[in-house]
Amino acid sequence: MAGRGGVVEKVWDGYVPPECRRNPAILRLNGNSIWEVAQEPLHYDIDLNKTCGIGPTMVFANDILEKDPEFGIIGLVPCAAGGTSIDKWSQGSSLYNEMIKRARIAVYGGGTIRAILWYQGERDTLTWEEAKSYKSKLEKLCQDLRSDLNSPLLPIFQVALASGQGRFIEGVREAQLGINLPNVITVDALGLPLEPDGLHLSTPAQVQLGYKLAHAFVKTHYTFKTTQ
Repeated sequence: MAGRGGVVEKVWDGYVPPECRRNPAILRLNGNSIWEVAQEPLHYDIDLNKTCGIGPTMVFANDILEKDPEFGIIGLVPCAAGGTSIDKWSQGSSLYNEMIKRARIAVYGGGTIRAILWYQGERDTLTWEEAKSYKSKLEKLCQDLRSDLNSPLLPIFQVALASGQGRFIEGVREAQLGINLPNVITVDALGLPLEPDGLHLSTPAQVQLGYKLAHAFVKTHYTFKTTQ
């Protein structure tokens, strides 16, 4: 989720696809919790001590505005930390607390949290025990986020893995695809091209994933609005 597109041997190639272009209607809450016009790499001052490149989120936001020019200002709140297990995101952990803090800052003085994008789990493929417990931990995370953000039906778009650090990828994918909570929507990354490390999505793959997430968001957002 932090974006490793175009990163090879810890060096980003600097290429920004046109689908990831800057747009004055797309803002980013930076590492100092100040709004600014968003640009790639979106997580450069969030996922520290790692090289960030292209992720799916700028494509996601640009495509939403292409589909609905009247949508309004989109505020992106990057919180990802690469290479972390789901245990590192449990309620009360430092990463979880920082995510909640940033989300609350983002809506201070106006604005609404419309969705959470969640792409994580590669590290949880290392052992069968981690893969087996992933589903219950992800379900609890979704419930905790909704509770702490006071949004019981907040849409959560999770990405099913394309790769993993261990050999239990199918165990985690089975957990992700088996989630059955209201307004938790799964977008599958399986088959998208990877970087030479065999782990991270390439830049073209991140672009494709951004479109997939935008399609899922638009479909869910407007279906939800018509049922309210």
